Amino acid sequence: MNVKDYIDTIVKDAKNASRVMATVSSSAKNAALEQIAHNLLNCKTTLMSENEKDIKAAEKEGLSSAMIDRLRLTDSRIEDMAKGIREVINLTDPVGKIMEERIRPNGLQIQKVRVPIGVIIIIYESRPNVTADAASLCLKTGNATILRGGKESIHSNIAIYGQISSALEKVGLDKKAIQVIETIDRKAVDYLLKADEYVDLVIPRGGEGLIRNVVENSTIPVIKHYKGVCHIYVDEFANLNMAKDVCLNAKIQRPGTCNAMETMLVHEKIAKTFLPDISRSMSDAGVELRGCEKSRKILPDIKAATEEDWSTEYLEKILSVKIVSSIEEALNHISVYGSSHSDAIITEDKPNAKKFTDEVDSAAVYVNASTRFTDGYEFGMGAEIGISTDKLHARGPMGLKELTSYKYIVHGNGQIRS
Repeated sequence: MNVKDYIDTIVKDAKNASRVMATVSSSAKNAALEQIAHNLLNCKTTLMSENEKDIKAAEKEGLSSAMIDRLRLTDSRIEDMAKGIREVINLTDPVGKIMEERIRPNGLQIQKVRVPIGVIIIIYESRPNVTADAASLCLKTGNATILRGGKESIHSNIAIYGQISSALEKVGLDKKAIQVIETIDRKAVDYLLKADEYVDLVIPRGGEGLIRNVVENSTIPVIKHYKGVCHIYVDEFANLNMAKDVCLNAKIQRPGTCNAMETMLVHEKIAKTFLPDISRSMSDAGVELRGCEKSRKILPDIKAATEEDWSTEYLEKILSVKIVSSIEEALNHISVYGSSHSDAIITEDKPNAKKFTDEVDSAAVYVNASTRFTDGYEFGMGAEIGISTDKLHARGPMGLKELTSYKYIVHGNGQIRS
């Protein structure tokens, strides 16, 4: 197979499909989504069988337990995929909505109207559920989608795509509106990223290496986040029981996700009380702690944190711990080492809470809640297409509205400009 010719065909078909998809009714898009959910639930055995091929290959290659967890499809995860698609059905279709409207003195009626972006490439690693999540959101918003998963999930992705494609055909939509790249040849990505004549946007989801490679090589606009170095600052005025529960959840509920806590900052006034307790609970959960010099005076058995640790996204059961003397020191640490993803403060002090939310420049800033909520489902958006730490067009979890652009529709009755 000539990879360049293959990609040229894919992007041209997607461009053609995008013109049709922009005009498809909400009811037709919802019918397709329902059929996709139905197909996935009816083919669990096939999907898990194909996924097992990927799991065995991953184990053979020695991938980390976190990576394998992200890769695995289970009965409940397939049900969650279908549930997520049905939640998207219940969301309001933003396409065609009038965002602004005005009538000029000359009688021109100007409307700012939401429209699909056009053709979107999603490049992602490991998690095969992204295939269904991304396809459903892009379908609902009338975009044509090209999905390129990692080689580690190739069998799972192709199996899921088979059910999506048959669903589109069954309801009478162009199956080229959603396409999966079925080759693991790396040249395919190189050609995709140069297809700016046909593609409007690239959204990479995965590790920092993948995302930086996409940004550096793409001639197409990219929305992304590089990594999730998420912090929780336990303030001197924190409810320590709450702090313990939130920190444990943020670290151990799913450590392999970008919204998991990677660094815990603790005010020095409560460190001697809080750290021994949270350390025992983290240890019981299998978490390795790496601490600053002050932390290790309280917890002498933990490893010493290096400069590199403060900016590391572990995606494993490893946590950096630093004692700070003030909220200002915590804010400075987050400014220097954070990734503008998700950061939280645990405090009962309202001025400190406001100071934190005002000064932390992240896509999601929390008061007394786990960073694990930075997620499209949890924000009520339906399945997210990804999380952006950019400031242009989209920031934070990207749902339906973030997958649209707008155009101006102007109605007149013969006006000419003097």
